[in-house]
Amino acid sequence: MVSLKKITTKGKAMFLAYDQGIEHGPVDFNDKNVDPDYIIKIAREGKYNAVIFQKGIAEKYKKEIKKSKVPLILKLNGKTNLYKGEPVSKQLCTVKEALSLGAVAVGYTIYIGSKYENIMLQEFEAIQKRAHKSGLPVIAWIYPRGKSVKGKSKAELIAYSARVGLEIGADIVKLNYPGSLQDLKWAVRSAGKTKIVIAGGIKKDEKNLLQNVRNAMRAGAVGLAIGRNVWQAKKPLEITKKIRKIVWG
Repeated sequence: MVSLKKITTKGKAMFLAYDQGIEHGPVDFNDKNVDPDYIIKIAREGKYNAVIFQKGIAEKYKKEIKKSKVPLILKLNGKTNLYKGEPVSKQLCTVKEALSLGAVAVGYTIYIGSKYENIMLQEFEAIQKRAHKSGLPVIAWIYPRGKSVKGKSKAELIAYSARVGLEIGADIVKLNYPGSLQDLKWAVRSAGKTKIVIAGGIKKDEKNLLQNVRNAMRAGAVGLAIGRNVWQAKKPLEITKKIRKIVWG
């Protein structure tokens, strides 16, 4: 089994996610957080286990990332939100490129329930095989999307996502918070020995955010991959400190 020691501390993790630019466009950014250097600084000073970038930022800010000593998780696929049909997120970067950029783990999004889920599952299989041969952990972002999931229970879909992660060989699965502690516990159990991190998701008020983090840790998740709720905050290091206290106790 691939070791997760480079991206965890005492078996737990906080990842600073900044792969949203391709997915959401510039709507997420302001004059400060539009600058990747600002994100790298938060990741370094906040002592995050890793920062998550797409290929372009990892290439152009390679020197700054290396100097920060924050481990890099490289996202290998992506799509814009402009096309509104059945979602598909195809590979944009290889494991070989990830290694050359100094990544210590790679990530890939799969939209289960999409008409094109088979394409993403097949791409993931090849990535997982290549990454594991190189000693890199693989993180699967798994989100139920598309016409096929409409009307289905959110809790069941999140548990299904967790199980898919286990079945396809992901080392960590990134999930959206399902809405309740009990539902998240079932998702964590469904993932077996595959670890779970919870997505920070859309900007929330601090009280709700911290409660979600508490529930995630109570449910057995190993931590979270959080972006907008940190780098959109007025005081990102203060919210980071509060999250760290919950994750590590």
